[in-house]
Amino acid sequence: QVHVVDTGGGVVQRGGSLRLSCEVSGDIFKINDMAWYRRTPGKQRELVAGITSGGLAKYEDAAKGRFTISRDNAKNMVYLQMMRLTPEDTAVYYCAAAANNGGSTDYRTYNYWGQGTQVTVSS
Repeated sequence: QVHVVDTGGGVVQRGGSLRLSCEVSGDIFKINDMAWYRRTPGKQRELVAGITSGGLAKYEDAAKGRFTISRDNAKNMVYLQMMRLTPEDTAVYYCAAAANNGGSTDYRTYNYWGQGTQVTVSS
């Protein structure tokens, strides 16, 4: 079993920053690909950023230039540094893990998920 715990959410003003953290435990040898998704009420889950085991990162357009995903394999940790936040970034953010999905953006290819951490950006 793989366990994922995501933390770091909170309330921040427009233009502020937050750093989300994700710790993976259990059968971590199974995990290669990691990602951050977010979801708002009434909207579909959307990919924010993904990262391979080798550190290759990709971002959705809304995150490019503002967010940075990184990982520390020795600590089994993944991070999402978010800067210049806007109210449109308000959502529940989820850390997701997959054994090997080839960098897919399809959430169905990630079968290990954190419980979600709320990010609220005020105007």
